[in-house]
Amino acid sequence: MAVKFFGQFLVEKEVVSREILLQAIELQESVNLSFGATAQTMGLLAEADIDKVHDAQRTEDLRFGDMAVKLGLLTGDQMMQVLGRQKNTHLYIGEALVKVGGITTEQLPALLDEFKADQAQYATDKVAIPAGVADAPFWEMLADLSYKMLTRVALLNFRPEPIFLAQAVPARDVYAAMDFFGDVSGRYIMGVSADTQKKIAKEILKEATVDGEPKEVLDDTIMEFVNVVLGNVAAKAAQMGKAIEIAPPELLDGAAGIAPPAGQTALCFPVCLAEGGRVELAIFINQ
Repeated sequence: MAVKFFGQFLVEKEVVSREILLQAIELQESVNLSFGATAQTMGLLAEADIDKVHDAQRTEDLRFGDMAVKLGLLTGDQMMQVLGRQKNTHLYIGEALVKVGGITTEQLPALLDEFKADQAQYATDKVAIPAGVADAPFWEMLADLSYKMLTRVALLNFRPEPIFLAQAVPARDVYAAMDFFGDVSGRYIMGVSADTQKKIAKEILKEATVDGEPKEVLDDTIMEFVNVVLGNVAAKAAQMGKAIEIAPPELLDGAAGIAPPAGQTALCFPVCLAEGGRVELAIFINQ
C-alpha cells in the first residue's frame, strides 16, 4: 500500500498500459490549463503578466489569481471568470482514459470505487505531524509551504505522502539543503531524480527545454527552489512570532541516501508525482 494516483493504480493492476496512461495524461494536460494560461486564452493576461505573478509568488504565499488581483492585473470579477472556466472545462484522468480508449465508460465507476478504497487511509487535506514532535505548528507550516511552492513555482502535479520520522532519507540523483536557525532550528533538504530536476529547472529558468544546460546550472535551480521555500518560511515564521535566519543553500551527495547527524532525526514529508517517482522532502531536527 502506498500513496498513488488513479492512473498509477490502474497500471499496477494491469488494467491499462503505461503508454495508454501517458496518452491520457498528455490529453489531460492539453485541456486542464493553469490559471495563467486560462486567463491568457481568455485575453485577460499577457505572457509578461504571467511572469510577474510567478515572480511575486516566490516571495509571498498567495494563489495565482489572488496575486494577479493584488498586482492589479485582474479584477476580482475577472478572477472568478477564470476559475469558472477552469471548473467547467476540467478533464479528470478517468475521463481522459475513456477518451483515449484505455477503459470504457461502464468500467470507470467501479474502478474509481476500488481506487478510493485502496487510498482511503491517505485521504486527508491536513498536514499531520507525528505525535510528540516539538514545534509541530512550525513544521506543519513548513511542509504546507513546500507543497505550495512545488505547485506554484515548479508546476509539479503530486500527492503528499504521510509525514513520518526516519533515520535517513533514500538515495536520489540530486540533493540540496539549507540550514536555518533561531527560535526554531533545523536543516531542510530536498532530493530529486534527474528527470524531476529537469522539470523544475525548466520552470525556474523559464525555458522550453533544458537538455543543453550544464549540470551546474541544473543543480543551481534545485538550490534556488530550496532558497525560495525557506525564504517564504522565514516570512511566515515572523507572522507566527518566531525569528529565524537561513544559511545559503548547498548540494549534498545523496547517492547512498543521507542520514542526519547524531542527536537528530529526519522528519520526512515526501510527495508522489503524477508521472511516477517521488520528491524527497525532509527536515533534520533535534530528537
